[in-house]
Amino acid sequence: METVRLDKWLWAARFFKTRALAKKAIDGGKVQYNGAKAKTSKAVERGARIKVPQGWDVWEVEVVALSDQRRGAPEARELYRETPESQARREREAERRRLANQAFQQPPRRPDKKQRRELQRIQRQGED
Repeated sequence: METVRLDKWLWAARFFKTRALAKKAIDGGKVQYNGAKAKTSKAVERGARIKVPQGWDVWEVEVVALSDQRRGAPEARELYRETPESQARREREAERRRLANQAFQQPPRRPDKKQRRELQRIQRQGED
């Protein structure tokens, strides 16, 4: 295989569930190819660096192999290699999110009728 479209490669590497989602991300400017915005039909080359958003994280990967067929996850991981900086950044951000979520405490239960009335009274006072 000599050339593969960017949207097909992202789909085959399992960064996106469908090619339509990959196309939407590329057209929206979310995916960068070698540090620049790319078009959906961009031909992917070995050694290229691609930045791909995945939920809260941004993956920066180097293309190792080309494929236009979607296969299992272990085979898809062989298509790219994540950069060490990207991996460290993702782990650091995940730890930061975990600590932020620990600081937030859920109320033990829903407010009862009396507490709801107090909350509504406080909210009405804030409007004045």
